[in-house]
Amino acid sequence: MEAAAMKAMVFEGKGMPLILKEIPVPEPAEDQVQIKILACGICRTDLHVLDGELTRPKLPLVPGHEIIGTVTKTGNAVKEINIGQLVGVPWLGYTCGTCKYCRKGKENLCENAKFTGYTLDGGYAEYTVAYAQYCFKLSEQYHNPASAPLLCAGLIGFRSYRMIDPSAANIGMYGFGAAAHILIQIAKAQNKKVFAFTRDGDTKAQQFARALGAYWVGGSSDVPDEKLDSSIIFAPAGELIPKALKDLDKGGTVICGGIHMSEIPAFSYDLLWEERAVRSVANLTREDGLNFFDLLKTTIVHTQTKLFRLSEANDAIDKLRKGEIEGAAVLVMDR
Repeated sequence: MEAAAMKAMVFEGKGMPLILKEIPVPEPAEDQVQIKILACGICRTDLHVLDGELTRPKLPLVPGHEIIGTVTKTGNAVKEINIGQLVGVPWLGYTCGTCKYCRKGKENLCENAKFTGYTLDGGYAEYTVAYAQYCFKLSEQYHNPASAPLLCAGLIGFRSYRMIDPSAANIGMYGFGAAAHILIQIAKAQNKKVFAFTRDGDTKAQQFARALGAYWVGGSSDVPDEKLDSSIIFAPAGELIPKALKDLDKGGTVICGGIHMSEIPAFSYDLLWEERAVRSVANLTREDGLNFFDLLKTTIVHTQTKLFRLSEANDAIDKLRKGEIEGAAVLVMDR
């Protein structure tokens, strides 16, 4: 018997806690699939939505864009995904295919894009719907809550990493959370030396980075003992950009891996000179996802997760905000 109603954590306005509600199970449009959700990761981007730093959410909104689940219905036009297929749903939920960016193969910059858990309802619920062409078909090895962070922390980390010169040997990671703890495993498998920067004084995060094989570990204000070839900033702290440039060798690049960052302070040109560069990462493409999951066929990655029931979403968000989560927080649907 089909479920008519479901539990969901609903966001109704800036600064407000999520509300546990019973709402109708969404029905798929002709090019969508309905998904029974196994788990949904909690991403720092979700905090930016809840705090109003991303200013145009759908309201009311079911947040969440790191979704693992099984297809329970398909729209009439869906041919590529069958009922029973395990899928992952990422941040990029829809693109128009016709704007100048889509035509250039840059769908991550689409002028008419829709985003899961922001302008489309997401995964803090027992069911969701998603556009079939933007779901990743997954093998059964991903049928577990630990796989959920791969759908954003993994994907955005991977896109950021691919912007680095492949010859880079010394790689800095500022903000050692969900994305960095996945990416360090990929970098280590490729014989890179990872320099992990945490919040100053966060000895727990520093121990976590050491346990995952970081070559050097310190606080964000500490100076590493070698110059870095490239760095990725995952923390939403604009003041880290001049610091990262200062730690960078000639010709290196600082990649900003987040969708939101606090104001960047002024810095002197000498930090940028000698062909250093700063780049941002915007969203992802479907090709990123295909390449990422293809890489995982030969590179073993383990996610460290803290599991919460759906009804505990506010508590999980609070712990993430306070930096009390090692690895990633994941909501597991109440059954």
